[in-house]
Amino acid sequence: MKLQVLVKELFLKHTFTISFLSRDAQDTLIVSLDDGNYFGLGEATTNPYYGATLDNMKACLEKAKPIVEEMKWKNPEELWDKTREIFVDNPFAHCALDMAAWDWYAKSKSKKLYELLELDPRKIPTTNFTIGIDTIPKMIQKMQEFQWPLYKIKLGTDHDLEIVKELRKHTGAAFRIDANCAWTAEQAIAYSDELKKLNVEFMEQPLASEDWEGMKEVFQHSKLPVIADESCITEVDVEKCHGHFHGINVKLVKCGGISPALRMLYKAKKLGMKTMIGCMTESSVGVSAIAHLAPLLDYVDMDGAMLLENDIAKGVIIRPDQVIFPEGSGIGAELLE
Repeated sequence: MKLQVLVKELFLKHTFTISFLSRDAQDTLIVSLDDGNYFGLGEATTNPYYGATLDNMKACLEKAKPIVEEMKWKNPEELWDKTREIFVDNPFAHCALDMAAWDWYAKSKSKKLYELLELDPRKIPTTNFTIGIDTIPKMIQKMQEFQWPLYKIKLGTDHDLEIVKELRKHTGAAFRIDANCAWTAEQAIAYSDELKKLNVEFMEQPLASEDWEGMKEVFQHSKLPVIADESCITEVDVEKCHGHFHGINVKLVKCGGISPALRMLYKAKKLGMKTMIGCMTESSVGVSAIAHLAPLLDYVDMDGAMLLENDIAKGVIIRPDQVIFPEGSGIGAELLE
């Protein structure tokens, strides 16, 4: 088995702004596994908020290289466990490796990933399309450029309700809102009543990730469901979120890949919580992996590649009413270069 690392830059169609950062481009790291018969691809983007850089991701993967290439592992879960200590502080790099391992493993079994996981691809919820924070006219323009039945609206300004009210005038599409930790409990509870009237489905991570007391109040009094993102990073967070959120948004890069994500999703389901996977502006490599897990979800945010000016790969095709998987086995993503 040979492990290779590639670095790519993804350029966005529009400046993407959330409550605590803006960007026009996104560095991403691709892991390739090749045993001479089958290859697997995995992806993880960099992220300053979580301390994931190209240098520290590459360093971790270099440490894991002997374990990977010796092939003394039977499946991706075993590889994930054998390399756990190497990536304990760098789940982003672990995700790229784990995703590539699942892609390779499914191909070695001549199955698509969803077939290997015994999931039904007909049961995939519609992805939202994300509208980043901007001036209201530009946010309206973004919606009009990409007409879609479901939008996620990024909030965290001093005029959040005004934004949603103005956007509502220009579309009948359903909304989700994501404040990325920007509100107080009092704001979230008050806003929930107005947002419900504006056909908002749920509020994602309204409070700071450590404000568990505040989230308990929001959970009990909000007129809308609340979904955890920054409060639900790894497996141990799922049970902590129970009773504070109605559901969890799992990010593959944050938790360390497909292997832990599956455990988190099944645990949340057992607790009666809603399940969601979100993306981090990945290319079609990462997005295609998410699509294979989507039958497990109540909600999905896999619009990363749709936000790009230059997708570096081809993979699943996402339409409002269906997801079209490529022919062949594995995740189905291929680099264009």
